Amino acid sequence: MTLKRRLPFLRWSVLRMAGSGTRNIVTTGQIGDGREAAAVAYVLANARAGDIDDVLATIDKFAYEESMLINVGDEKGALLDAAVRRADPKLALELGTYCGYGALRIARAAPAAKVYSVELAEANAVNARQIWAHAGVADRVTCVVGTIGDGGRTLDALAAEHGFTAGALDFLFLDHDKDAYLPDLHSIVDRGWLHAGAIVVADNVKVPGAPKYRAYMRDQQGTRWNTVEHKAHLEYQTLLHDLVLESEYLG
Repeated sequence: MTLKRRLPFLRWSVLRMAGSGTRNIVTTGQIGDGREAAAVAYVLANARAGDIDDVLATIDKFAYEESMLINVGDEKGALLDAAVRRADPKLALELGTYCGYGALRIARAAPAAKVYSVELAEANAVNARQIWAHAGVADRVTCVVGTIGDGGRTLDALAAEHGFTAGALDFLFLDHDKDAYLPDLHSIVDRGWLHAGAIVVADNVKVPGAPKYRAYMRDQQGTRWNTVEHKAHLEYQTLLHDLVLESEYLG
């Protein structure tokens, strides 16, 4: 790995993101410099259509060589893949679609699963759908525009339109607003969708950080949840460290 790849602050796209990009993410779901649309164009121009592996590799190449993206990335993505394979889901839910990368990894690791991804920003949903179509998985990966914290509207839509019923959810990936990890998990648990043995993976628990979520999982260890903390690096660099939490629901 080159020094520029390893050290994020040598890359202009990281410096741009560290400025106004952080504020933009909270309000619009995007960095604000057009990198997400550029990533879609790059994938459509360079990745083989219908080839999930090549689409994911092309997104990773864009994030390393063009502009850094804030999806789970290749290193932590391998942890996500392994957790998905352990869950062997028929129904999977992601919170936080961004460019569609995480849902694509879930779809690859669980080819028999229906994957749903909830995304607040319509622009991200449009981008993700293009990438999923190019990868050939649009028939089994669906973006639902909304948020779990909207008073129940999105949860009701998942139940009424997409088959989310008691005990039906096998796998949940949290990669959206870090402050929403814990309340959104509680909302899903309260619906009864998770069954004993279902797996929940949470990204970015150290950076930017989800301290309340981590504290909850530690408090519930061995009672409602069995959690493993995976040490890794923040996406697309090796300077900053991060944590991925993998939690098995005990019921």
